[in-house]
Amino acid sequence: MRLTPLVGAVAGLALVLTACGGGSDDEKKPAETKAVALEGRGPITFVTGKDTSGNLQKQIDAWNAGHPNETAKVIELSDKADEQRNSMIQNAQAKSDAYTVLNLDVVWTAEFAANRWIAELPEADLGVDKLLKPTVETGKYFNKLYALPADSDAGLLYYRKDLLTKAGITEAPKTWKDLFAACDTIKAKVAEAKDAGCYGGQFDKYEGLTVNASEAINAGGGQVVDGATGKPNVNTPEAKAGLDVLVNAFKDGHITKKAITYTEELGRADFQAGNLLFHRQWPYQYALAQDKKSSKVVGKFDVAPLPGVNGLGVSTLGGHNFAISEFAKNKATAVDFLKYMTSPEVEKANALVIGKAPSVAALYDDPEVVAKFPYMPALKTAIENAQGRPKAVKYGDVTTAIQEAAYGALTGKTTTDQALSDLQNKLVTLTAQ
Repeated sequence: MRLTPLVGAVAGLALVLTACGGGSDDEKKPAETKAVALEGRGPITFVTGKDTSGNLQKQIDAWNAGHPNETAKVIELSDKADEQRNSMIQNAQAKSDAYTVLNLDVVWTAEFAANRWIAELPEADLGVDKLLKPTVETGKYFNKLYALPADSDAGLLYYRKDLLTKAGITEAPKTWKDLFAACDTIKAKVAEAKDAGCYGGQFDKYEGLTVNASEAINAGGGQVVDGATGKPNVNTPEAKAGLDVLVNAFKDGHITKKAITYTEELGRADFQAGNLLFHRQWPYQYALAQDKKSSKVVGKFDVAPLPGVNGLGVSTLGGHNFAISEFAKNKATAVDFLKYMTSPEVEKANALVIGKAPSVAALYDDPEVVAKFPYMPALKTAIENAQGRPKAVKYGDVTTAIQEAAYGALTGKTTTDQALSDLQNKLVTLTAQ
């Protein structure tokens, strides 16, 4: 179904941004323990962002049916990652036992582990050898496992294949220049596309903007943090070339002005309504965009690698990890719940029903999964080679700095040069604290 296999993504390692927010690395390192002992059995809570699929409760119901004395209750938070994180931090700072199992964005692990808000997990008992290695590394801090990867993510370019075909374009664009040129050609030749927006991503001032800005910077050959030294290195011509793509696209209309408010769900709604030609989005959109009840683009779209400045771009490594609150009761039950929620059976259901990218490596070659989502084997390659966001003890400060710089440039409140200069100085200050 795809014109272009998802291969050739730029390889990258998870970046390490050291000791933000005071104290030495040793002071931030969790206390040494001889063994991980998580005890207590009984009811638990599972704290997660808003479930838009309706599939989660089915899995919880199945768990509860088999564990009548150790039932799990879902606590749904906001659909915005930043607000989810804030709610979890507030609960941890209050040392409340209201939250048991936490559904964490992959980049939160370092912060939550460093502050001892989550418990170290018994790695030898959790079968991590069956999981994609990059996903497991997102759950570690000082080489100890604090969170178990439940799903992964790599950004994809969704595009209206039907409209490209009508305009005489035979393959998905590999560069930004080709993408914007394709938009112009489609609008000139295809009447039904005249009023559609060209490109959308996640540009509201939240975690999605950190992802999109980082991908743009990486696509230009730049980087937020030097992978070799762990030091900020974002004020470069390459980073400017990448971020300028988005800045100029907002200026010339290739990115519609309303996209500055786009989160994942707002952009998805526009793409599924037929209002976008190209959309940067996570894999979960695929199944939803094929839903005949809610989507106008069923059978009309395809996916490809993200574009770059001079060739194919690079995705940010995404996904979610499950962790256990340090202050929770019934941690032994929580460990079993983690095993259940990350089992091949549950992850396969998540893949088939809502298109989530599994952390279980074998599922990318599962015939039933691949039959429904032909891009899965290539997505595995993309995840294995995706670029990570900076790991930071105080990740909230780091991502806020990235968002403010990028948002200022996209909205024209500052130049790209000034935005990157200010961001470099801010990150240097954070890493020096």
